[in-house]
Formats: sequence, structure tokens, C-alpha cells
Amino acid sequence: MGEFTTQQRSYPPGVPCWVDTEQPDPEAATSFYGGLFGWTFQEVMPPGAPGSYLIAQLDDRDVAAIGSGTEAASWNTYIAVADADASASAVTSTGGAVLFGPEDAGPGGRTATCLDPAGAEFRLWQARRRLGAQIANLPGAWNFSVLHTTDLKQALSFYSTVFGWTADLPEDGTGAMVRLPGYGDHLAATIDPGIHERQAAAPPGFADVVAGVQAAGSGEATHWQVVFTVRRRDESAATAERLGATVLSTSETVWTKTALVRDPQGAELVLSEFTPPG
Repeated sequence: MGEFTTQQRSYPPGVPCWVDTEQPDPEAATSFYGGLFGWTFQEVMPPGAPGSYLIAQLDDRDVAAIGSGTEAASWNTYIAVADADASASAVTSTGGAVLFGPEDAGPGGRTATCLDPAGAEFRLWQARRRLGAQIANLPGAWNFSVLHTTDLKQALSFYSTVFGWTADLPEDGTGAMVRLPGYGDHLAATIDPGIHERQAAAPPGFADVVAGVQAAGSGEATHWQVVFTVRRRDESAATAERLGATVLSTSETVWTKTALVRDPQGAELVLSEFTPPG
């Protein structure tokens, strides 16, 4: 995604742009996530309005949000669109479903809650005042969202039609990096002018990567998983446990050390430490 500079970050249509979590007890959630990531919070619901929506910030820059919800706690991924109503229509005509909306979310933007054909929930975001996460890929900030799905080919066909995504699915069918053609050029023209030079040795199209997709595990429900960057996986996992979370699993690759965590109210997220070779 690139890193934040002094320029306000924007997201072209088709790029995941925001994450939030709905929690039965938002105040308790702010204690957990503030302790885990160092977030501060700003209430954006007007006085007297039902519920709560707290923008989480690092260094006064928006990174995520915590909202009130009556259902089981979960993390949500939002995908930027130019027109939420038109994109919602595209979702239904391509085999998905719209659960709520499209509707205005105050002056911040317009949103809709959707399901893809396999049942993974995601949200549309037509930005107005709030453009999306203003810091990414830094410790304490959102890093990535990954679709876990029971049907990779169906998922890629759906998201390609609705959002213009492309991906090269390996023969083993385990997963792929999803690209939005032109996203790297957008980053180069806005917040990350050196991205192409810095990634000269990377695979073609790497600067255009916007998300991931992988096969769901046995018995795993189709869902969008959110990943947050941390400095040290083991330290952050221990902090999460001390604050009441459960570490469900850990894993390591050539590039990362990760921990799958369930927060005290039941929402799952991944903590990821970048560990490049050498």
C-alpha cells in the first residue's frame, strides 16, 4: 500500500480503503486496541445519536474505527467506489447480494454492506469527507486484507467484474495476490513517488497489488481477514493476551511472522511482523 507522507491519502475505485470493527462494547474495545496498537480515538457520532463510531488514530491520522454493534464482533473491509449505488447494482447483477444500503454515513461518505457469491461480507465506500486510512503498513496500522474463500475461481471472477481486479492463480490453487492495474502509478503520482524504482526487482505488477485471496481451510467460513503491521509479533501477541485476547495460531514465511488473534469480544485479526530475508 505504500507509506503515508504529508499528502492526504486517496484511494482509486477498486482499492480496499478502510477497516472497522463492530463491537458490543465499544468502550472496552478502545481499551484493548489502544493498549495493543497505541491508538487514540475520536467520537464522530453527533451528541444524542444512538450508538458510537470512534475513529482510531495514530499521530492524528485515521487508521481504522470501532463502532457499536449488537451482533458478534467482527472486522470489516471497505472497498473504494466512485458511486456506491452503481457498484451495489453491479454486486447483485454479478451474483452477490446487498444486505444494507446504499446509505449515507453522515458527511464522511456513502456505504453499502454486501456479500460476495460465496457469502463473504464486505463493504463499499464512496468517499466524501473521509477518504480512508491515512496511514498503512506502519506498526499499529492496517497492512492488508485477505479474502479466505471456498471457491477461488468464482471469487476472482466476481471481484474482477465488480472492481476490475486481476490475479494469476497458481496451479496449486492455494491463493494469489490481487492487482488493480494502474494502482502503482496512482501511488507514484501521490504519496509514494519512488515506488516503481524501489520495487524494480519485484515481480511485474507488484506495485498494483491491493489485496490477497486464498483458499479457506477445512471448516473455515468464507470471510475477509484483516492484517495489522506490528514491530515484533511475539511482543504484540503477548500484549494482546495480557489485554484479554486469545492467540489462535502463529505462522512464519520467508517474509513475515504472523499471529492470528481473537480479541476479547470475539473479532479476529492478524498481527504481522515484516521479516525480509537478510
